[in-house]
Amino acid sequence: MADFISFRDQEECARVRAIRREEICKHSNPEFKIRIIEDRHDFYVDFALDIVRRIKEAGERRERFVAIFPVGPMPQYKIVTKLINQLRISCKHVHSFNMDEYADQEGNTAPPDWPGSFQKAMMENFFLNIDEDLRPPLEQIHFPTKDCLSSYGEMIEELGGADICYGGIGWCGHIAFWESHLGEEFGGDLQAFKEAGSRCVKLHPMTIMQNALHSFGGDWSQVPPKANTIGPAQIVRAKDRSFWLDGDLGGGISWQRFIARLVAHGPVTPLVPGSILQTLPGTYTLLGGVADNVEIRMA
Repeated sequence: MADFISFRDQEECARVRAIRREEICKHSNPEFKIRIIEDRHDFYVDFALDIVRRIKEAGERRERFVAIFPVGPMPQYKIVTKLINQLRISCKHVHSFNMDEYADQEGNTAPPDWPGSFQKAMMENFFLNIDEDLRPPLEQIHFPTKDCLSSYGEMIEELGGADICYGGIGWCGHIAFWESHLGEEFGGDLQAFKEAGSRCVKLHPMTIMQNALHSFGGDWSQVPPKANTIGPAQIVRAKDRSFWLDGDLGGGISWQRFIARLVAHGPVTPLVPGSILQTLPGTYTLLGGVADNVEIRMA
């Protein structure tokens, strides 16, 4: 393997690579529910319905709703706002915490008006599309900026903890921007890894390339070198987890087929950060093309 790859167990890689599509939803942890949604539109609609349902049910119970949201996937947010506005669902009880945000080489948070900013993406694609009389107050919409990063986890806990943590899986196995190489500092101590909190991290080379591919038109020169991110602790402590994997480019090309299997069926290890999801209750939803078999095809 290339020397920048963190997880290097060839036998385990071969084992999970061989997991066929028809076997991928089977798991020894019955509370870790893997499922496949074939159609891309249905995938994002189902994601949106999950968000809207949780917001609506919490409102009906007159309870605060605390959610950790990702940038990626994104298409579900426009469906969410359309449903909220048409059904007149108040979001005044919603407290949102974004998973992550880019930072420069000195750890300065990306400006909220920069086109690559996660703050800009979330405000324009989600929150500002909600009718003003239904929208959460701005002070309840949080991002892990440099100013609050050190206390970000405490901010979530002060509200009673996250009701739900949504997310995806990165090419190197990251959850949020908690990268695979960060696992090396824990020396195999899984419990210490699960207790790690928010921080500014150096992005893994695979993450730079993945994000260049899907957000920057392939221009790796514009992808920031660092990011502020929640830690495994915030994901573990959430009351529920819902992860959505849509990394299929069409034409038989998917960057996510192997890592989807390694996260869900490989060893639970800090070197594959998303693997901790296996040990927790939650759902793990794959777009049909991501569930397809891992095969070598020379394009």
